Amino acid sequence: MVTVYHYLVLSAILFSLGTLGVLTRRNAIVVFMCIELMLNAVNLSFISLSSFLGNVDGQIFVFFVMTVAACEAAVGLALIIAFFRNKESIEVDEVSLLKW
Repeated sequence: MVTVYHYLVLSAILFSLGTLGVLTRRNAIVVFMCIELMLNAVNLSFISLSSFLGNVDGQIFVFFVMTVAACEAAVGLALIIAFFRNKESIEVDEVSLLKW
């Protein structure tokens, strides 16, 4: 039987993988995907705890997190496209070259 503990462990593993990806990768698209993985891990923990406690507060908060994640993805991809048009690369290390 799957309990809330299993969901929280899965959420912690997903969040750790996302954190590891953000800290080790240089490709901007992979970094954004890892950030999305971290946000979805948090959403999983909100949903599992909300279901376990029997209230809908966590489920309502998930909608706000999903909205922020969608906005972050749209703005982030627009920045990546603009950066790619200028430098023809999406490496995170080269972002500092956009300074004056």
